[in-house]
Amino acid sequence: MALSARNRLDGTVKEVTTGEVMAEVVIELGDGQEVTSTITLNSCERLDLAPGDAVSAVIKASEVMVNKD
Repeated sequence: MALSARNRLDGTVKEVTTGEVMAEVVIELGDGQEVTSTITLNSCERLDLAPGDAVSAVIKASEVMVNKD
């Protein structure tokens, strides 16, 4: 599959929480970092997501904010 998004973060599914319409997927990226995605329940079921699965978070955004403490 070819994608136009350039930001890909590989990780492992840590947790999947499903609701009536949406699912929240927490992905462990390593070094204690995580990214959380909200996707449709249909997509979650189609991907058959479960804790321990190797996945990629693909990010395409017209704006990315940068913060420096």
